Amino acid sequence: MKIVTYNVNGIRAAINKGFVEWLSACNPDMICLQEVKAEDHQIEKAIFEDMGYHIYWFPAEKKGYSGVAIFTKVKPKNIELGCGIEIYDREGRVLRTDFENFSLMSVYMPSGSSGDERQDFKMQWLDDFYGYIDDLKKTVPNLIISGDYNICHQPIDIHNPKSNANSSGFLPEERAWVTKFLENGFVDTFRHFNSEPHQYTWWSYRAGARQKNLGWRIDYHCADKSLTERLVRSAILSEAKHSDHCPVLLEITD
Repeated sequence: MKIVTYNVNGIRAAINKGFVEWLSACNPDMICLQEVKAEDHQIEKAIFEDMGYHIYWFPAEKKGYSGVAIFTKVKPKNIELGCGIEIYDREGRVLRTDFENFSLMSVYMPSGSSGDERQDFKMQWLDDFYGYIDDLKKTVPNLIISGDYNICHQPIDIHNPKSNANSSGFLPEERAWVTKFLENGFVDTFRHFNSEPHQYTWWSYRAGARQKNLGWRIDYHCADKSLTERLVRSAILSEAKHSDHCPVLLEITD
């Protein structure tokens, strides 16, 4: 079972950059998208349906902003739009699909880089999301939470940890949250298989950062520890260039 997460930074823009052709070639069983920045009627869904995907979409109320989606070749037995917390659901940040042997969530966590107000919003989200997941995993076993977490966990996950020590996305309190989140029963699946440095999933558009590989690893597949023996491999697909992010692959046994 091949699962991909990809912050496409606008699905219509990504389609114009070859996303459809890439998806056909990559051929994952499921793909979680973040920052779709569109409603589902604004894309030609038939293109993806012809590939065998069922399409589930949760946009933000604000036009051209945020939003998550899941395309899956396996029809889920249940779909949950949002997390039930209105301030986050208005921004289209959580979508879950439940299958026979696991559940898959596409999540787009807030960025705090635009200023103090959004950083405060991000920290409130982290508290609320932690509680939401802590409750959810009591009734939804084998959960995989895939998406853009907007946090680098360790110094190995960012190209210049010293100069970014006070940057949103690498603040001590954000990093501590990831540690607490993982300790509460989740596996960072990429680091489960890969301990090498210079492995990133997002690059600034400025100063040729991607060509120089001056990046951040902020996109994750975090799997419930109950799934550990079913994990096969995880890889960052940095050759895909339809966004300022790149996709991340997770393979699990059925």
